[in-house]
Amino acid sequence: MITGAVAAGHPLSARAGADALAAGGTATDAVIAAALTSAVAEAVLTGPGAGGFLLVRPPGGPATLLDFFVGVPGLGPEGRALDPSDLHAFTVPFGTAEQVFHIGPASVAVPGMLAGLDEASRRFGRLPLRDLVAPAVQLARDGVRVGEEAAYLHAILEEMLGHTPASAAQFQPSGGTAQVGTRLVFPDLARTLQRFGDQGASVLYDGELGDEVVRYLAGEGGLVTHDDLSAYRVVERRPVEVRFREVTVLTNPPPSAGGVLIAAALHAMDAGLPPGDDAAFYAEMALAQAAANALRGPGFHDGLADEDFLERFWAGMAAAAARGDAPSRKPTGTTHVSAIDAEGGMASLSSSNGSGSGVMAPGTGVLLNNMLGESDLNPGGFGGTPPGTRMTSMMAPTLLLRGGQPLAAVGSAGSNRLRSAILMVVAGMVDSGLDPAQAVARPRVHHEGGGVDVEGGVPREAIAALRGAGFDLRLWDQSNLYFGGVSAVGATDHGLRAAGDPRRGGGAAGVDDRGRVVDL
Repeated sequence: MITGAVAAGHPLSARAGADALAAGGTATDAVIAAALTSAVAEAVLTGPGAGGFLLVRPPGGPATLLDFFVGVPGLGPEGRALDPSDLHAFTVPFGTAEQVFHIGPASVAVPGMLAGLDEASRRFGRLPLRDLVAPAVQLARDGVRVGEEAAYLHAILEEMLGHTPASAAQFQPSGGTAQVGTRLVFPDLARTLQRFGDQGASVLYDGELGDEVVRYLAGEGGLVTHDDLSAYRVVERRPVEVRFREVTVLTNPPPSAGGVLIAAALHAMDAGLPPGDDAAFYAEMALAQAAANALRGPGFHDGLADEDFLERFWAGMAAAAARGDAPSRKPTGTTHVSAIDAEGGMASLSSSNGSGSGVMAPGTGVLLNNMLGESDLNPGGFGGTPPGTRMTSMMAPTLLLRGGQPLAAVGSAGSNRLRSAILMVVAGMVDSGLDPAQAVARPRVHHEGGGVDVEGGVPREAIAALRGAGFDLRLWDQSNLYFGGVSAVGATDHGLRAAGDPRRGGGAAGVDDRGRVVDL
């Protein structure tokens, strides 16, 4: 029987997390070890230049959310505002859809990843930070082979990865896009991660790594200052809580938007009966997503930082339900790690570099984020948010409890699609009784922009039901990472089960009742 389990965006990350559990670590230790390994195994998506969120519930609770997402730079005498003309736009093709990203030195926001992992380790961990970083350091030195899913990611992000000489040298060592089987070695990143293991987050926020990053960005048109780094703090928040069927769902609160919208969709579904078949399931998923999207009207993003936002949000939902309003038909590179330990501790950690900025301070091995250039995170336009502000996000690490006991830890990559992916996996586990692997592999739909994207594999009767519900459909021929990358761990009658998303080459590992680490 599996007593502790980890799911992640890469099998090596999941294995590092399971090794931490086997060494006596907590669920938080496991997601830290896995996230640090992801900084190498998924270096395009996350790393020391990223930001993120950790939703953690120690055995017996209560749960808390650590917000270490990126901040808007520009503090201090060296600070200045973003000029949108300094951003470089490029288009990412996702099969039948495209998304525009903006990169370059001016797109880099203040990273929070190392501050968050350090604080999480001190507050909720049991193992030394240097032990948690050791697998990542070794992997960076030895190198990691590019798999099929990673090769596809490198191909669609080719322009970003080759944007600067340092980034091109790291990710395109042969002069072109890394192909399946290419071994990428990260000696500079290994040194940076080792420094973090030895010195903690101070190496970035008040140390030599921060000096290197600020000095390089200052010469290239970036905005991050020493004042930005020294002022950065991890923020503790109370999770959003919503009841779905007989399950308590905890997720990311404002000023991030993803958790609120997932909670709204679950709230809308909870008023009806569970769907009886695939056709009804997919129609309900699209309707619930549309109901949540209808709440993203004027003022939604501007009000996220208000103290009374949730009170007004739930009141607005109740009023809409009382009126019988119909759901509206109008309308980033991330990775996730989930873990549950043998003592019932739970942890769900999402982190993101956005699409990546294409910028690396030479000698650090750190690909910096491009959050100032992410359209989804700047709804009011680029450059309009004051320095020192914590940016909003769609990331939504999520925990499920039944009768106060751990049921599941879930989260996803996938920019704006991650909330649809999380919603469908949660509903699949709760309503359809699927195990994590089944729920994660199930084809998805995503409501956005006046229509519904339908992943390849959705049954014909479900497509007919979606059309019958009045949706305009964008049909995909096959599965695609556009639809997210979920990592889920769930409790069953036969122990824990876990799954990383096959759309992104994810993996899962666990510890059995004999203390052995096994791949799941």
